[in-house]
Amino acid sequence: MFIDYVEIDVAAGNGGAGCISFHREKFVPKGGPDGGDGGRGGDIVAVADSNLSTLLDFRYRRRYRAAPGEPGAGALKTGRSAEAETLRVPVGTVIKDLDTGQIIADMDSPDSRTVLARGGKGGHGNDFYKTAVNQAPRKAQDGFPGEKKKLALELKLLADVGLVGMPNAGKSTILATYSAARPKIADYPFTTLVPNLGIVKLREYKSCVVADIPGLIEGASEGKGLGHQFLRHIQRTRLLVYVIDINEMDIQETRATLQKELEEFDLGLVGKPSITVITKIDVISESDLKDISEHLPSHYIYISAIAHKGDAQFLQAIEGKLDQLRA
Repeated sequence: MFIDYVEIDVAAGNGGAGCISFHREKFVPKGGPDGGDGGRGGDIVAVADSNLSTLLDFRYRRRYRAAPGEPGAGALKTGRSAEAETLRVPVGTVIKDLDTGQIIADMDSPDSRTVLARGGKGGHGNDFYKTAVNQAPRKAQDGFPGEKKKLALELKLLADVGLVGMPNAGKSTILATYSAARPKIADYPFTTLVPNLGIVKLREYKSCVVADIPGLIEGASEGKGLGHQFLRHIQRTRLLVYVIDINEMDIQETRATLQKELEEFDLGLVGKPSITVITKIDVISESDLKDISEHLPSHYIYISAIAHKGDAQFLQAIEGKLDQLRA
């Protein structure tokens, strides 16, 4: 099951209480205060794990609490600090504080680590309070509470290229043809229900990561079809590929609809570098293809992933755009 958004509650551990104690030893009268400080409470820590690809684990457990620090003891013994509670998340997870709206961390690299909630400090024992005029203090400090937060975990896949198009435009076929990924392919709408990733080989020793995003329809911004729930995964992509079926009644209108739905989700997506690919050209004649192409912009690319038509031009266009962006 692919889960890319969850909300959780975290609570760091409270600090341990300080100790009230006086030194007791034979032949040592009035040994004085020797109460130690409490230990620090455990932190809540997030670690990016490249072996994970979904937030599924957090769906079944929504509350995380770190252990408290141990109290201090006599003989100036400081309580043991608690171990941190570690939450392992997929690479690409954005962690946001729901109360403030602030982004706490963007776990965009493997093994990156960040503290989500800090444990409370331990309280002082009575040894801390002794002075020249108060040589036998009978007070100690309670430990400080750990931080508590409500967090949103949002997974955004890391990919170089994002395929965007209407249902059954041929996005999954493109991914299956040019990579080793095996997304579900069928002749009915919405066969792709979750994003898929594949590594596409552009040439020897050169490749890119491509994300196939479930199909958009007009009105997706209003919740129609699958809505916008997966568009967060193309926010990180560097290049968008608009995939349009050549059988569409109005290809230009279809592209405009796709752009409008992206704009409704995130205005910055429309400004991303892009290429437009017309698919399934194997189902029409050469003369019909020529007529259609004469009425469309010259930079549009025509392919048939099934028949391997236009492969070189398609992959070269992706490579060229990515090279420009790297430069």
